[in-house]
Amino acid sequence: MDKPTVAQKKPYAVDVTAGDRYAWCCCGRSATQPFCDGAHKPTRFMPVVFTAEKSETVYLCGCKNTAGEPFCDGTHSTL
Repeated sequence: MDKPTVAQKKPYAVDVTAGDRYAWCCCGRSATQPFCDGAHKPTRFMPVVFTAEKSETVYLCGCKNTAGEPFCDGTHSTL
């Protein structure tokens, strides 16, 4: 598996809490999108772990092709 699976062609709007850690799925195989559930294990992909800087709504990439992992950069509109 060289390329990620496109989970959806739009971002996931997620409410995050300041100081909490999150693991974003970058392979597209997770059943708990947009978060990792370990489905990447047979692939070369690893989740992107991040800590929320503040409590807010963030837009996590659903197409898994963003240049700004884990956040949506609009790449889905070109797929």
